Amino acid sequence: MFLPPRAYVFIGLNIARALSIVALLLVFASSIVVMVDDIKAVNVFENGGGNQTSQDYIDNSTVPDQTGGPFWAVLNRLLILAQTVVLVFSEIEWPLSFFDRFFPVLGSEFGLGALGFMQCLIGASVLSHFVDTFPLVAAFFLFSVGCLNILLGLIFREHAKSKRSIFSFRERTKNVLPTTHDFGISNEKSYGPPERALSGRSGHGFGRQAEMQAAYNGFALREPEAAAQ
Repeated sequence: MFLPPRAYVFIGLNIARALSIVALLLVFASSIVVMVDDIKAVNVFENGGGNQTSQDYIDNSTVPDQTGGPFWAVLNRLLILAQTVVLVFSEIEWPLSFFDRFFPVLGSEFGLGALGFMQCLIGASVLSHFVDTFPLVAAFFLFSVGCLNILLGLIFREHAKSKRSIFSFRERTKNVLPTTHDFGISNEKSYGPPERALSGRSGHGFGRQAEMQAAYNGFALREPEAAAQ
């Protein structure tokens, strides 16, 4: 079964959107895990527990051992969480009017380039610290998807989101099959006499319609004598 080219574009862009949402959700979950681990490590450090082997970071955390380090580390994770939530909502295009008005670069009038740059920034921010396997894989996955979205944005530009939109795809496929108007056939019903209903035909033939027309004109039809016998 062969599909039109726009169908393949629609499917491909929506696969990229699904990967983008999955990557953002993974980074969201991993950021919560990292933030919880950092808070636990800071509590242990402040209580004097454990052996501090590093002079730059608190052990078993991404928190720098400096003034305000825990605050900025937690704030960084909270900002990442907020960004991932905003990007997920922009990917599912809800509420689209909100993004069109307050975040135009994530709205329907812009392509996927800005989204890809934001995803790359989030991924690079996570990868710039020493993290465990789960946050590492999630951040690398998000960075890769961000590069893909940048590429798609360069290819399709501002038309990328309209090409992947389900509602726009339905509108474009409404007129794929020819309608009755394309063949000059009217869907209007005629409730007048048979001569009006049958107007426009070249003849009435020998069927039921011809009998109705003859009866309407005052003619009586009789069967041939041979047929009657």
